[in-house]
Amino acid sequence: MDYFTNITYLSLEGHVELEKYRYFYFVISLIVYILIICCNSVVISVIYTNKPLHEPMYIFIAALLCNALFGTAAFYPKLLSDFLSETQVISHGACLFQAFCIYTYAASEFTLLSAMAYDRYVSICKPLQYPSLIKMSTVKKLLFFCWFVPSCEIGISIILTYQQLCKFKLNRIYCNNYSIAKLSCGDITTMSTYGLIALSFAVCSPVIFVIYSYVRILDVCLRNSKDFRRKALQTCFPHLIIFTSFSVTACFEVINSRLEGNMPHIFAMIMSAENLVVPPLLNPVIYGLKLQEISNRIKRLLWKRKTHVFAD
Repeated sequence: MDYFTNITYLSLEGHVELEKYRYFYFVISLIVYILIICCNSVVISVIYTNKPLHEPMYIFIAALLCNALFGTAAFYPKLLSDFLSETQVISHGACLFQAFCIYTYAASEFTLLSAMAYDRYVSICKPLQYPSLIKMSTVKKLLFFCWFVPSCEIGISIILTYQQLCKFKLNRIYCNNYSIAKLSCGDITTMSTYGLIALSFAVCSPVIFVIYSYVRILDVCLRNSKDFRRKALQTCFPHLIIFTSFSVTACFEVINSRLEGNMPHIFAMIMSAENLVVPPLLNPVIYGLKLQEISNRIKRLLWKRKTHVFAD
């Protein structure tokens, strides 16, 4: 539908009982978004300002948290605006841009988690070769790859999706690439085929690599002492929890958008947004509490602030 100009607008109709609960939704979402910004920023700043934490494992953690801030910035401001608006509309171009950002965030999350798995694999399985295999130059190359390749893959998908539209209603609360494509007038076979191929590279390859890494790590742990196993699992367990959670919900979102399962709408909407709520909140908490180096420095930071407050 067009409003006064040639700009095409889409209606986001995935909200559940918005008129009744709009202010409740707004307050809860605002609190979640503020917590996401604060929690991620604290851990990132602790890693950035402490030179002893300028090691590959912590740099990858900071990159993962920066990626969460990028993905949520594409989701929450528009969502909060929709809760307070009479009409939930978005221009076609802005919708494609939001889909690009959210999909790039998701694809980059998988590549970053696989890079972290590689770091843990080399650290535990090849400790003597770690300094030569995981150099700072290698870390920089891996981080470039983790963001550049997914953005290119998703960018091509968005270009293929950009077609004339015949329908203008999205049964979503945010823009989904495949859902936008289904509104177009033309054939979407090329876009759909490319999407499946890109999906196999963006999701399946990292998943297979992470599983392989952890099989090797488990094998090494079983052949070593209890103390070695405890230390290895202490650094790997947070990563494994985050990776498993993200993979399950990402697979649900892909299957649900492609097959349009007959599940309750509210459940489908909650699950589709889960990766923009739980991982960005959970990641800094898990890494901030489970990894002793980060946890100790956060405690020192808080203790210093309390001391300054009482001194004043």
